[in-house]
Amino acid sequence: MFIDLYVYMGLAILILGTLMHTFRILREYERGVIFLLGRYWKVKGPGLIIVVPMIQQMVRVDIRTLVIDVPTQDLISRDNVTVKVNAVLYYRVVDPQKAIINVEEYEYATGQLAQTTLRSILGQHDLDEMLTDRDKLNKNIQKILDIATDPWGIKVLNVEIKDIDLDEKMIRAIAKQAEAERVRRAKIINAEGELQASENLFKAAETLSKNTQAMQLRYLNTLHDIGTDKSSTIVFPFPIEMMKDFFGGKK
Repeated sequence: MFIDLYVYMGLAILILGTLMHTFRILREYERGVIFLLGRYWKVKGPGLIIVVPMIQQMVRVDIRTLVIDVPTQDLISRDNVTVKVNAVLYYRVVDPQKAIINVEEYEYATGQLAQTTLRSILGQHDLDEMLTDRDKLNKNIQKILDIATDPWGIKVLNVEIKDIDLDEKMIRAIAKQAEAERVRRAKIINAEGELQASENLFKAAETLSKNTQAMQLRYLNTLHDIGTDKSSTIVFPFPIEMMKDFFGGKK
């Protein structure tokens, strides 16, 4: 009697286990790649699906947008500057069949490909381009990765370069370069100001030379400005007409 009870319990557990492996529930963001006796059969899901034990096998695939944090990569730019760069990669599986059959561990393979592509692409650019044209480099890397992962059934949505780290010597060199650039711009602006001022003074001199009364008024105005200043300077007005005798009557 006890033997029959154990037999019934064993059969119940076997049936329950068989049912658990037969009926599977896939969420809305999951798909099941079904293999029949080792050969690809179809992709099922979402919802309740039936998998025949011992004959069929199922591999779950997440079709949501996934994120890969690309580790920091040491690389040398085109102008021989050593930098450390890390990035983040956004992708999703668009063809579960290819993602399971055409590549082993598609997530790991995509991450490794992202690392090598990041080093290869950024190594072809100067440091200034890495710092200023980051959006352009992101799109370039994304395009290359999307083409490379297409046979795996993966769509690369976006690539973002997070940080570009430099050593302290290079940071100081960049700061000096920026300071020198600011000094150069300041000198150019000052020189342009001096040029414009000299041109205006030349035009004013031409205008005053054509009118003697205007020159005398300017002379008196200058004396007035000097007189209002709090200084010990004493100015004696000197008629301009008297200067003609010193120059033999020449203008």
